[in-house]
Amino acid sequence: MEQCACVERELDKVLQKFLTYGQHCERSLEELLHYVGQLRAELASAALQGTPLSATLSLVMSQCCRKIKDTVQKLASDHKDIHSSVSRVGKAIDRNFDAEICGVVSDSVWDSREKQQQTLQTAIVEHLYQQGMLSVAEELCQESTLSVDLDFKQPFLELNRILEALHEQDLGPALEWAVSHRQRLLELNSSLEFKLHRLHFIRLLAGGPEKQLEALSYARHFQPFARLHQREIQVMMGSLVYLRLGLEKSPYCHLLDSSHWAEICETFTRDACSLLGLSVESPLSVSFASGCVALPVLMNIKAVIEQRQCTGVWSHKDELPIEIELGMKCWYHSVFACPILRQQTSDSNPPIKLICGHVISRDALNKLINGGKLKCPYCPMEQNPADGKRIIF
Repeated sequence: MEQCACVERELDKVLQKFLTYGQHCERSLEELLHYVGQLRAELASAALQGTPLSATLSLVMSQCCRKIKDTVQKLASDHKDIHSSVSRVGKAIDRNFDAEICGVVSDSVWDSREKQQQTLQTAIVEHLYQQGMLSVAEELCQESTLSVDLDFKQPFLELNRILEALHEQDLGPALEWAVSHRQRLLELNSSLEFKLHRLHFIRLLAGGPEKQLEALSYARHFQPFARLHQREIQVMMGSLVYLRLGLEKSPYCHLLDSSHWAEICETFTRDACSLLGLSVESPLSVSFASGCVALPVLMNIKAVIEQRQCTGVWSHKDELPIEIELGMKCWYHSVFACPILRQQTSDSNPPIKLICGHVISRDALNKLINGGKLKCPYCPMEQNPADGKRIIF
């Protein structure tokens, strides 16, 4: 983070110079325009009177031309100084960051160069689709000759269509989608459909007394949600008492808060992604954020390995030489580290549950077999190695 702070300080200096230069430039040009405007008015007045150009006006015109030239030269000189400040930002980046980071990870991680390029392009396209940049994603597919199946694109197209409607405060597409997926949303314990109906009801309340009958009629949609959302329904029905006086000045003014629209967009995105088997954040953004945390550590390790000439330490392409803490945000599933070998289990080395209830990795189990029998390393129970069962977290 210290490297980022150094670059940020240089960038702040440049931005401050840009601000100062802009203010100075605007002030100087305004003064110059005012001065030239006055001189022009005097020349026009002399021309209307038909008097010849006096020596005084000639001198003033010469001074004006000289002032214009000096001002322009001064502004150009100040602008050149900004160029040097901008170049210092680039030098700070080169000084604080390693330009070549590809060597941190061995090429053996990828099956081939083509596979590496295809994986990266697919991740970028998926990110663009998830962010709603459909035209950019299509252009990238054409230029990179990447073939994307329609079944892959369809969930993103539907998701962005509904989100665009929600941003325009149109609840129709989202309600239609929620009703058609009601059963699956209930299995996820989702309250999306109720929140959509609640927001539509609040919009009717915002219409004033003229919408009271329509709001009462629409309240029938809350019946399936009465058991789980009784308190919220009571609040909304209670707000009808203040409808003629205006909800803005009532104890229910929080119902009109614009934050409800941002909340419904987040709820829809989370529940729809869960239903469609998509992650809320794109794999590219998650990988980028994780890389920003892990890369400095890996670069330091690489430097130490090269310095001590022990390149064989980091040979496995599916694991890192040390554990790097990425934070709770990046925890997506449970992991199990074998207490015997101190290694994280994998598909090729899964966790095995012994009869006694203790869990070790398959590699540890194979190493503990003696004479066809296995003795648990934590308790004295002897057992048949074949009785161990693979478990999945």
